[in-house]
Amino acid sequence: MLAFLEKYKKIDMLEGSLWDKILVFSIPLALTSFLQQLFNTADVVTLGHYVNDNAMAAVGNNVPVIGFIVALFVGMSIGANVVVARYLGMKDEENAKDAVNTSFSVAIIIGILFCILGEFFVSQITELMDVPDEVKPESIKYLRAYFLGLPFISIYNFEAALLRSNGDTHTPLIALIYASILNIAGNLVCVLVFNMGIGGVAFCTSMANALSALYLFRKILNAEGPISLDLRKLMRLNSRKLRAIVAIGLPTGIQGIVFSISNLVIQSSINSLGADAMAASAAAFTIEINIYCFINAFGLAATTFIGQNFGAKNIRRCVEIAKVSSLIGLIVTTVITAGVYFFAKPLLSMYTVSEVVISIAMVRIFYVLLPQPINILLEVLSGSMRGYGFSLPPTIITLITICSCRLIYVFTIFEKFPTFDVLMMVYPLSWVICIVFLVVMYIYKIRKVEKEYSLVSKLKKA
Repeated sequence: MLAFLEKYKKIDMLEGSLWDKILVFSIPLALTSFLQQLFNTADVVTLGHYVNDNAMAAVGNNVPVIGFIVALFVGMSIGANVVVARYLGMKDEENAKDAVNTSFSVAIIIGILFCILGEFFVSQITELMDVPDEVKPESIKYLRAYFLGLPFISIYNFEAALLRSNGDTHTPLIALIYASILNIAGNLVCVLVFNMGIGGVAFCTSMANALSALYLFRKILNAEGPISLDLRKLMRLNSRKLRAIVAIGLPTGIQGIVFSISNLVIQSSINSLGADAMAASAAAFTIEINIYCFINAFGLAATTFIGQNFGAKNIRRCVEIAKVSSLIGLIVTTVITAGVYFFAKPLLSMYTVSEVVISIAMVRIFYVLLPQPINILLEVLSGSMRGYGFSLPPTIITLITICSCRLIYVFTIFEKFPTFDVLMMVYPLSWVICIVFLVVMYIYKIRKVEKEYSLVSKLKKA
């Protein structure tokens, strides 16, 4: 398998057909995200089977908090991805190298910053989440151990984004394969041999993240060309590159944070329904998020391909990239979603043996997993606009639609009908509303770009 990945390591995004290249680019990217999610899945499975449901509920309860932080890391790394991809499309290797060094410095800074803040405010975070008393000690223990690994998570995401900008989605996948083996084996040893419980599971996850970050660090350090890292320039931030990374990355991160904030509100509502609902939601979520890995991969593919081609001023190809990414993504995710739904109960039994928990989880599977393919449009349209450099519009739309819709729903409809199935209905409702606004914004922005480049082309000919 590793030999196959090395064979298709780098993709030329500027020339040739798009269908095969987007697919070859996206699938390893989806598998990489899948393996990242496997860390959480391995934690939930290990704790659900070998510790207790409270420990499993504690991990599920922390997912939105962790998602909040990781969303910012991923968003900022996408800023680095777009900036470097654009310079590569322009064939400007010197500026691409400066952007790589600046990106790596940003990864170190924000990783350490959030590690410190997380450790300092961990008790306040669990209070804010309204974690039940029987789950709170385990929740705090898991968060403290997890926060120690945040610098490695930040560095890994930036490293993967830099490699992705150069057409390489395979090396990050190889890193995650090794890290996943370490995480799963470590979980079992810590729980079954050393009886370390939830703290040992979180520690193994942090160590696995460290392994993946160090593996990519070695690859980038020894790389040739514009993606190579120059340690002599480490922590020397290029102000122009930094502004460009932040201008694209921060709104993208905020968009992810908006989802996390709205999910925090929903998680608090789930907590109000008791430990069984918490455990069920945690189990179902670990399945859903693996489907989302494929959805997100096609959005990131659109961002990267458009970033390079926009740098090369090939607008027609940029428009085609968005269409192809949407269609392939829809086909792939529909097939996967249907298959997962068919085997939902056996999959849920991996996380818990409780029939009550499984029955509640199936409600979430029906309302949240089945409609997942419609998210392809949400991710590809947002990703396409980021590739052009329009990072703020999709963020604003998401804030207005997703966040406000979910907040209003929770404090009106759910408050009146406080059941698990009523709460789960908010997910597909908010997605559809968001997509409608994104389609309108995307059409407006693309027409604007086409007019600008048509005008520039006419002036050059004149």
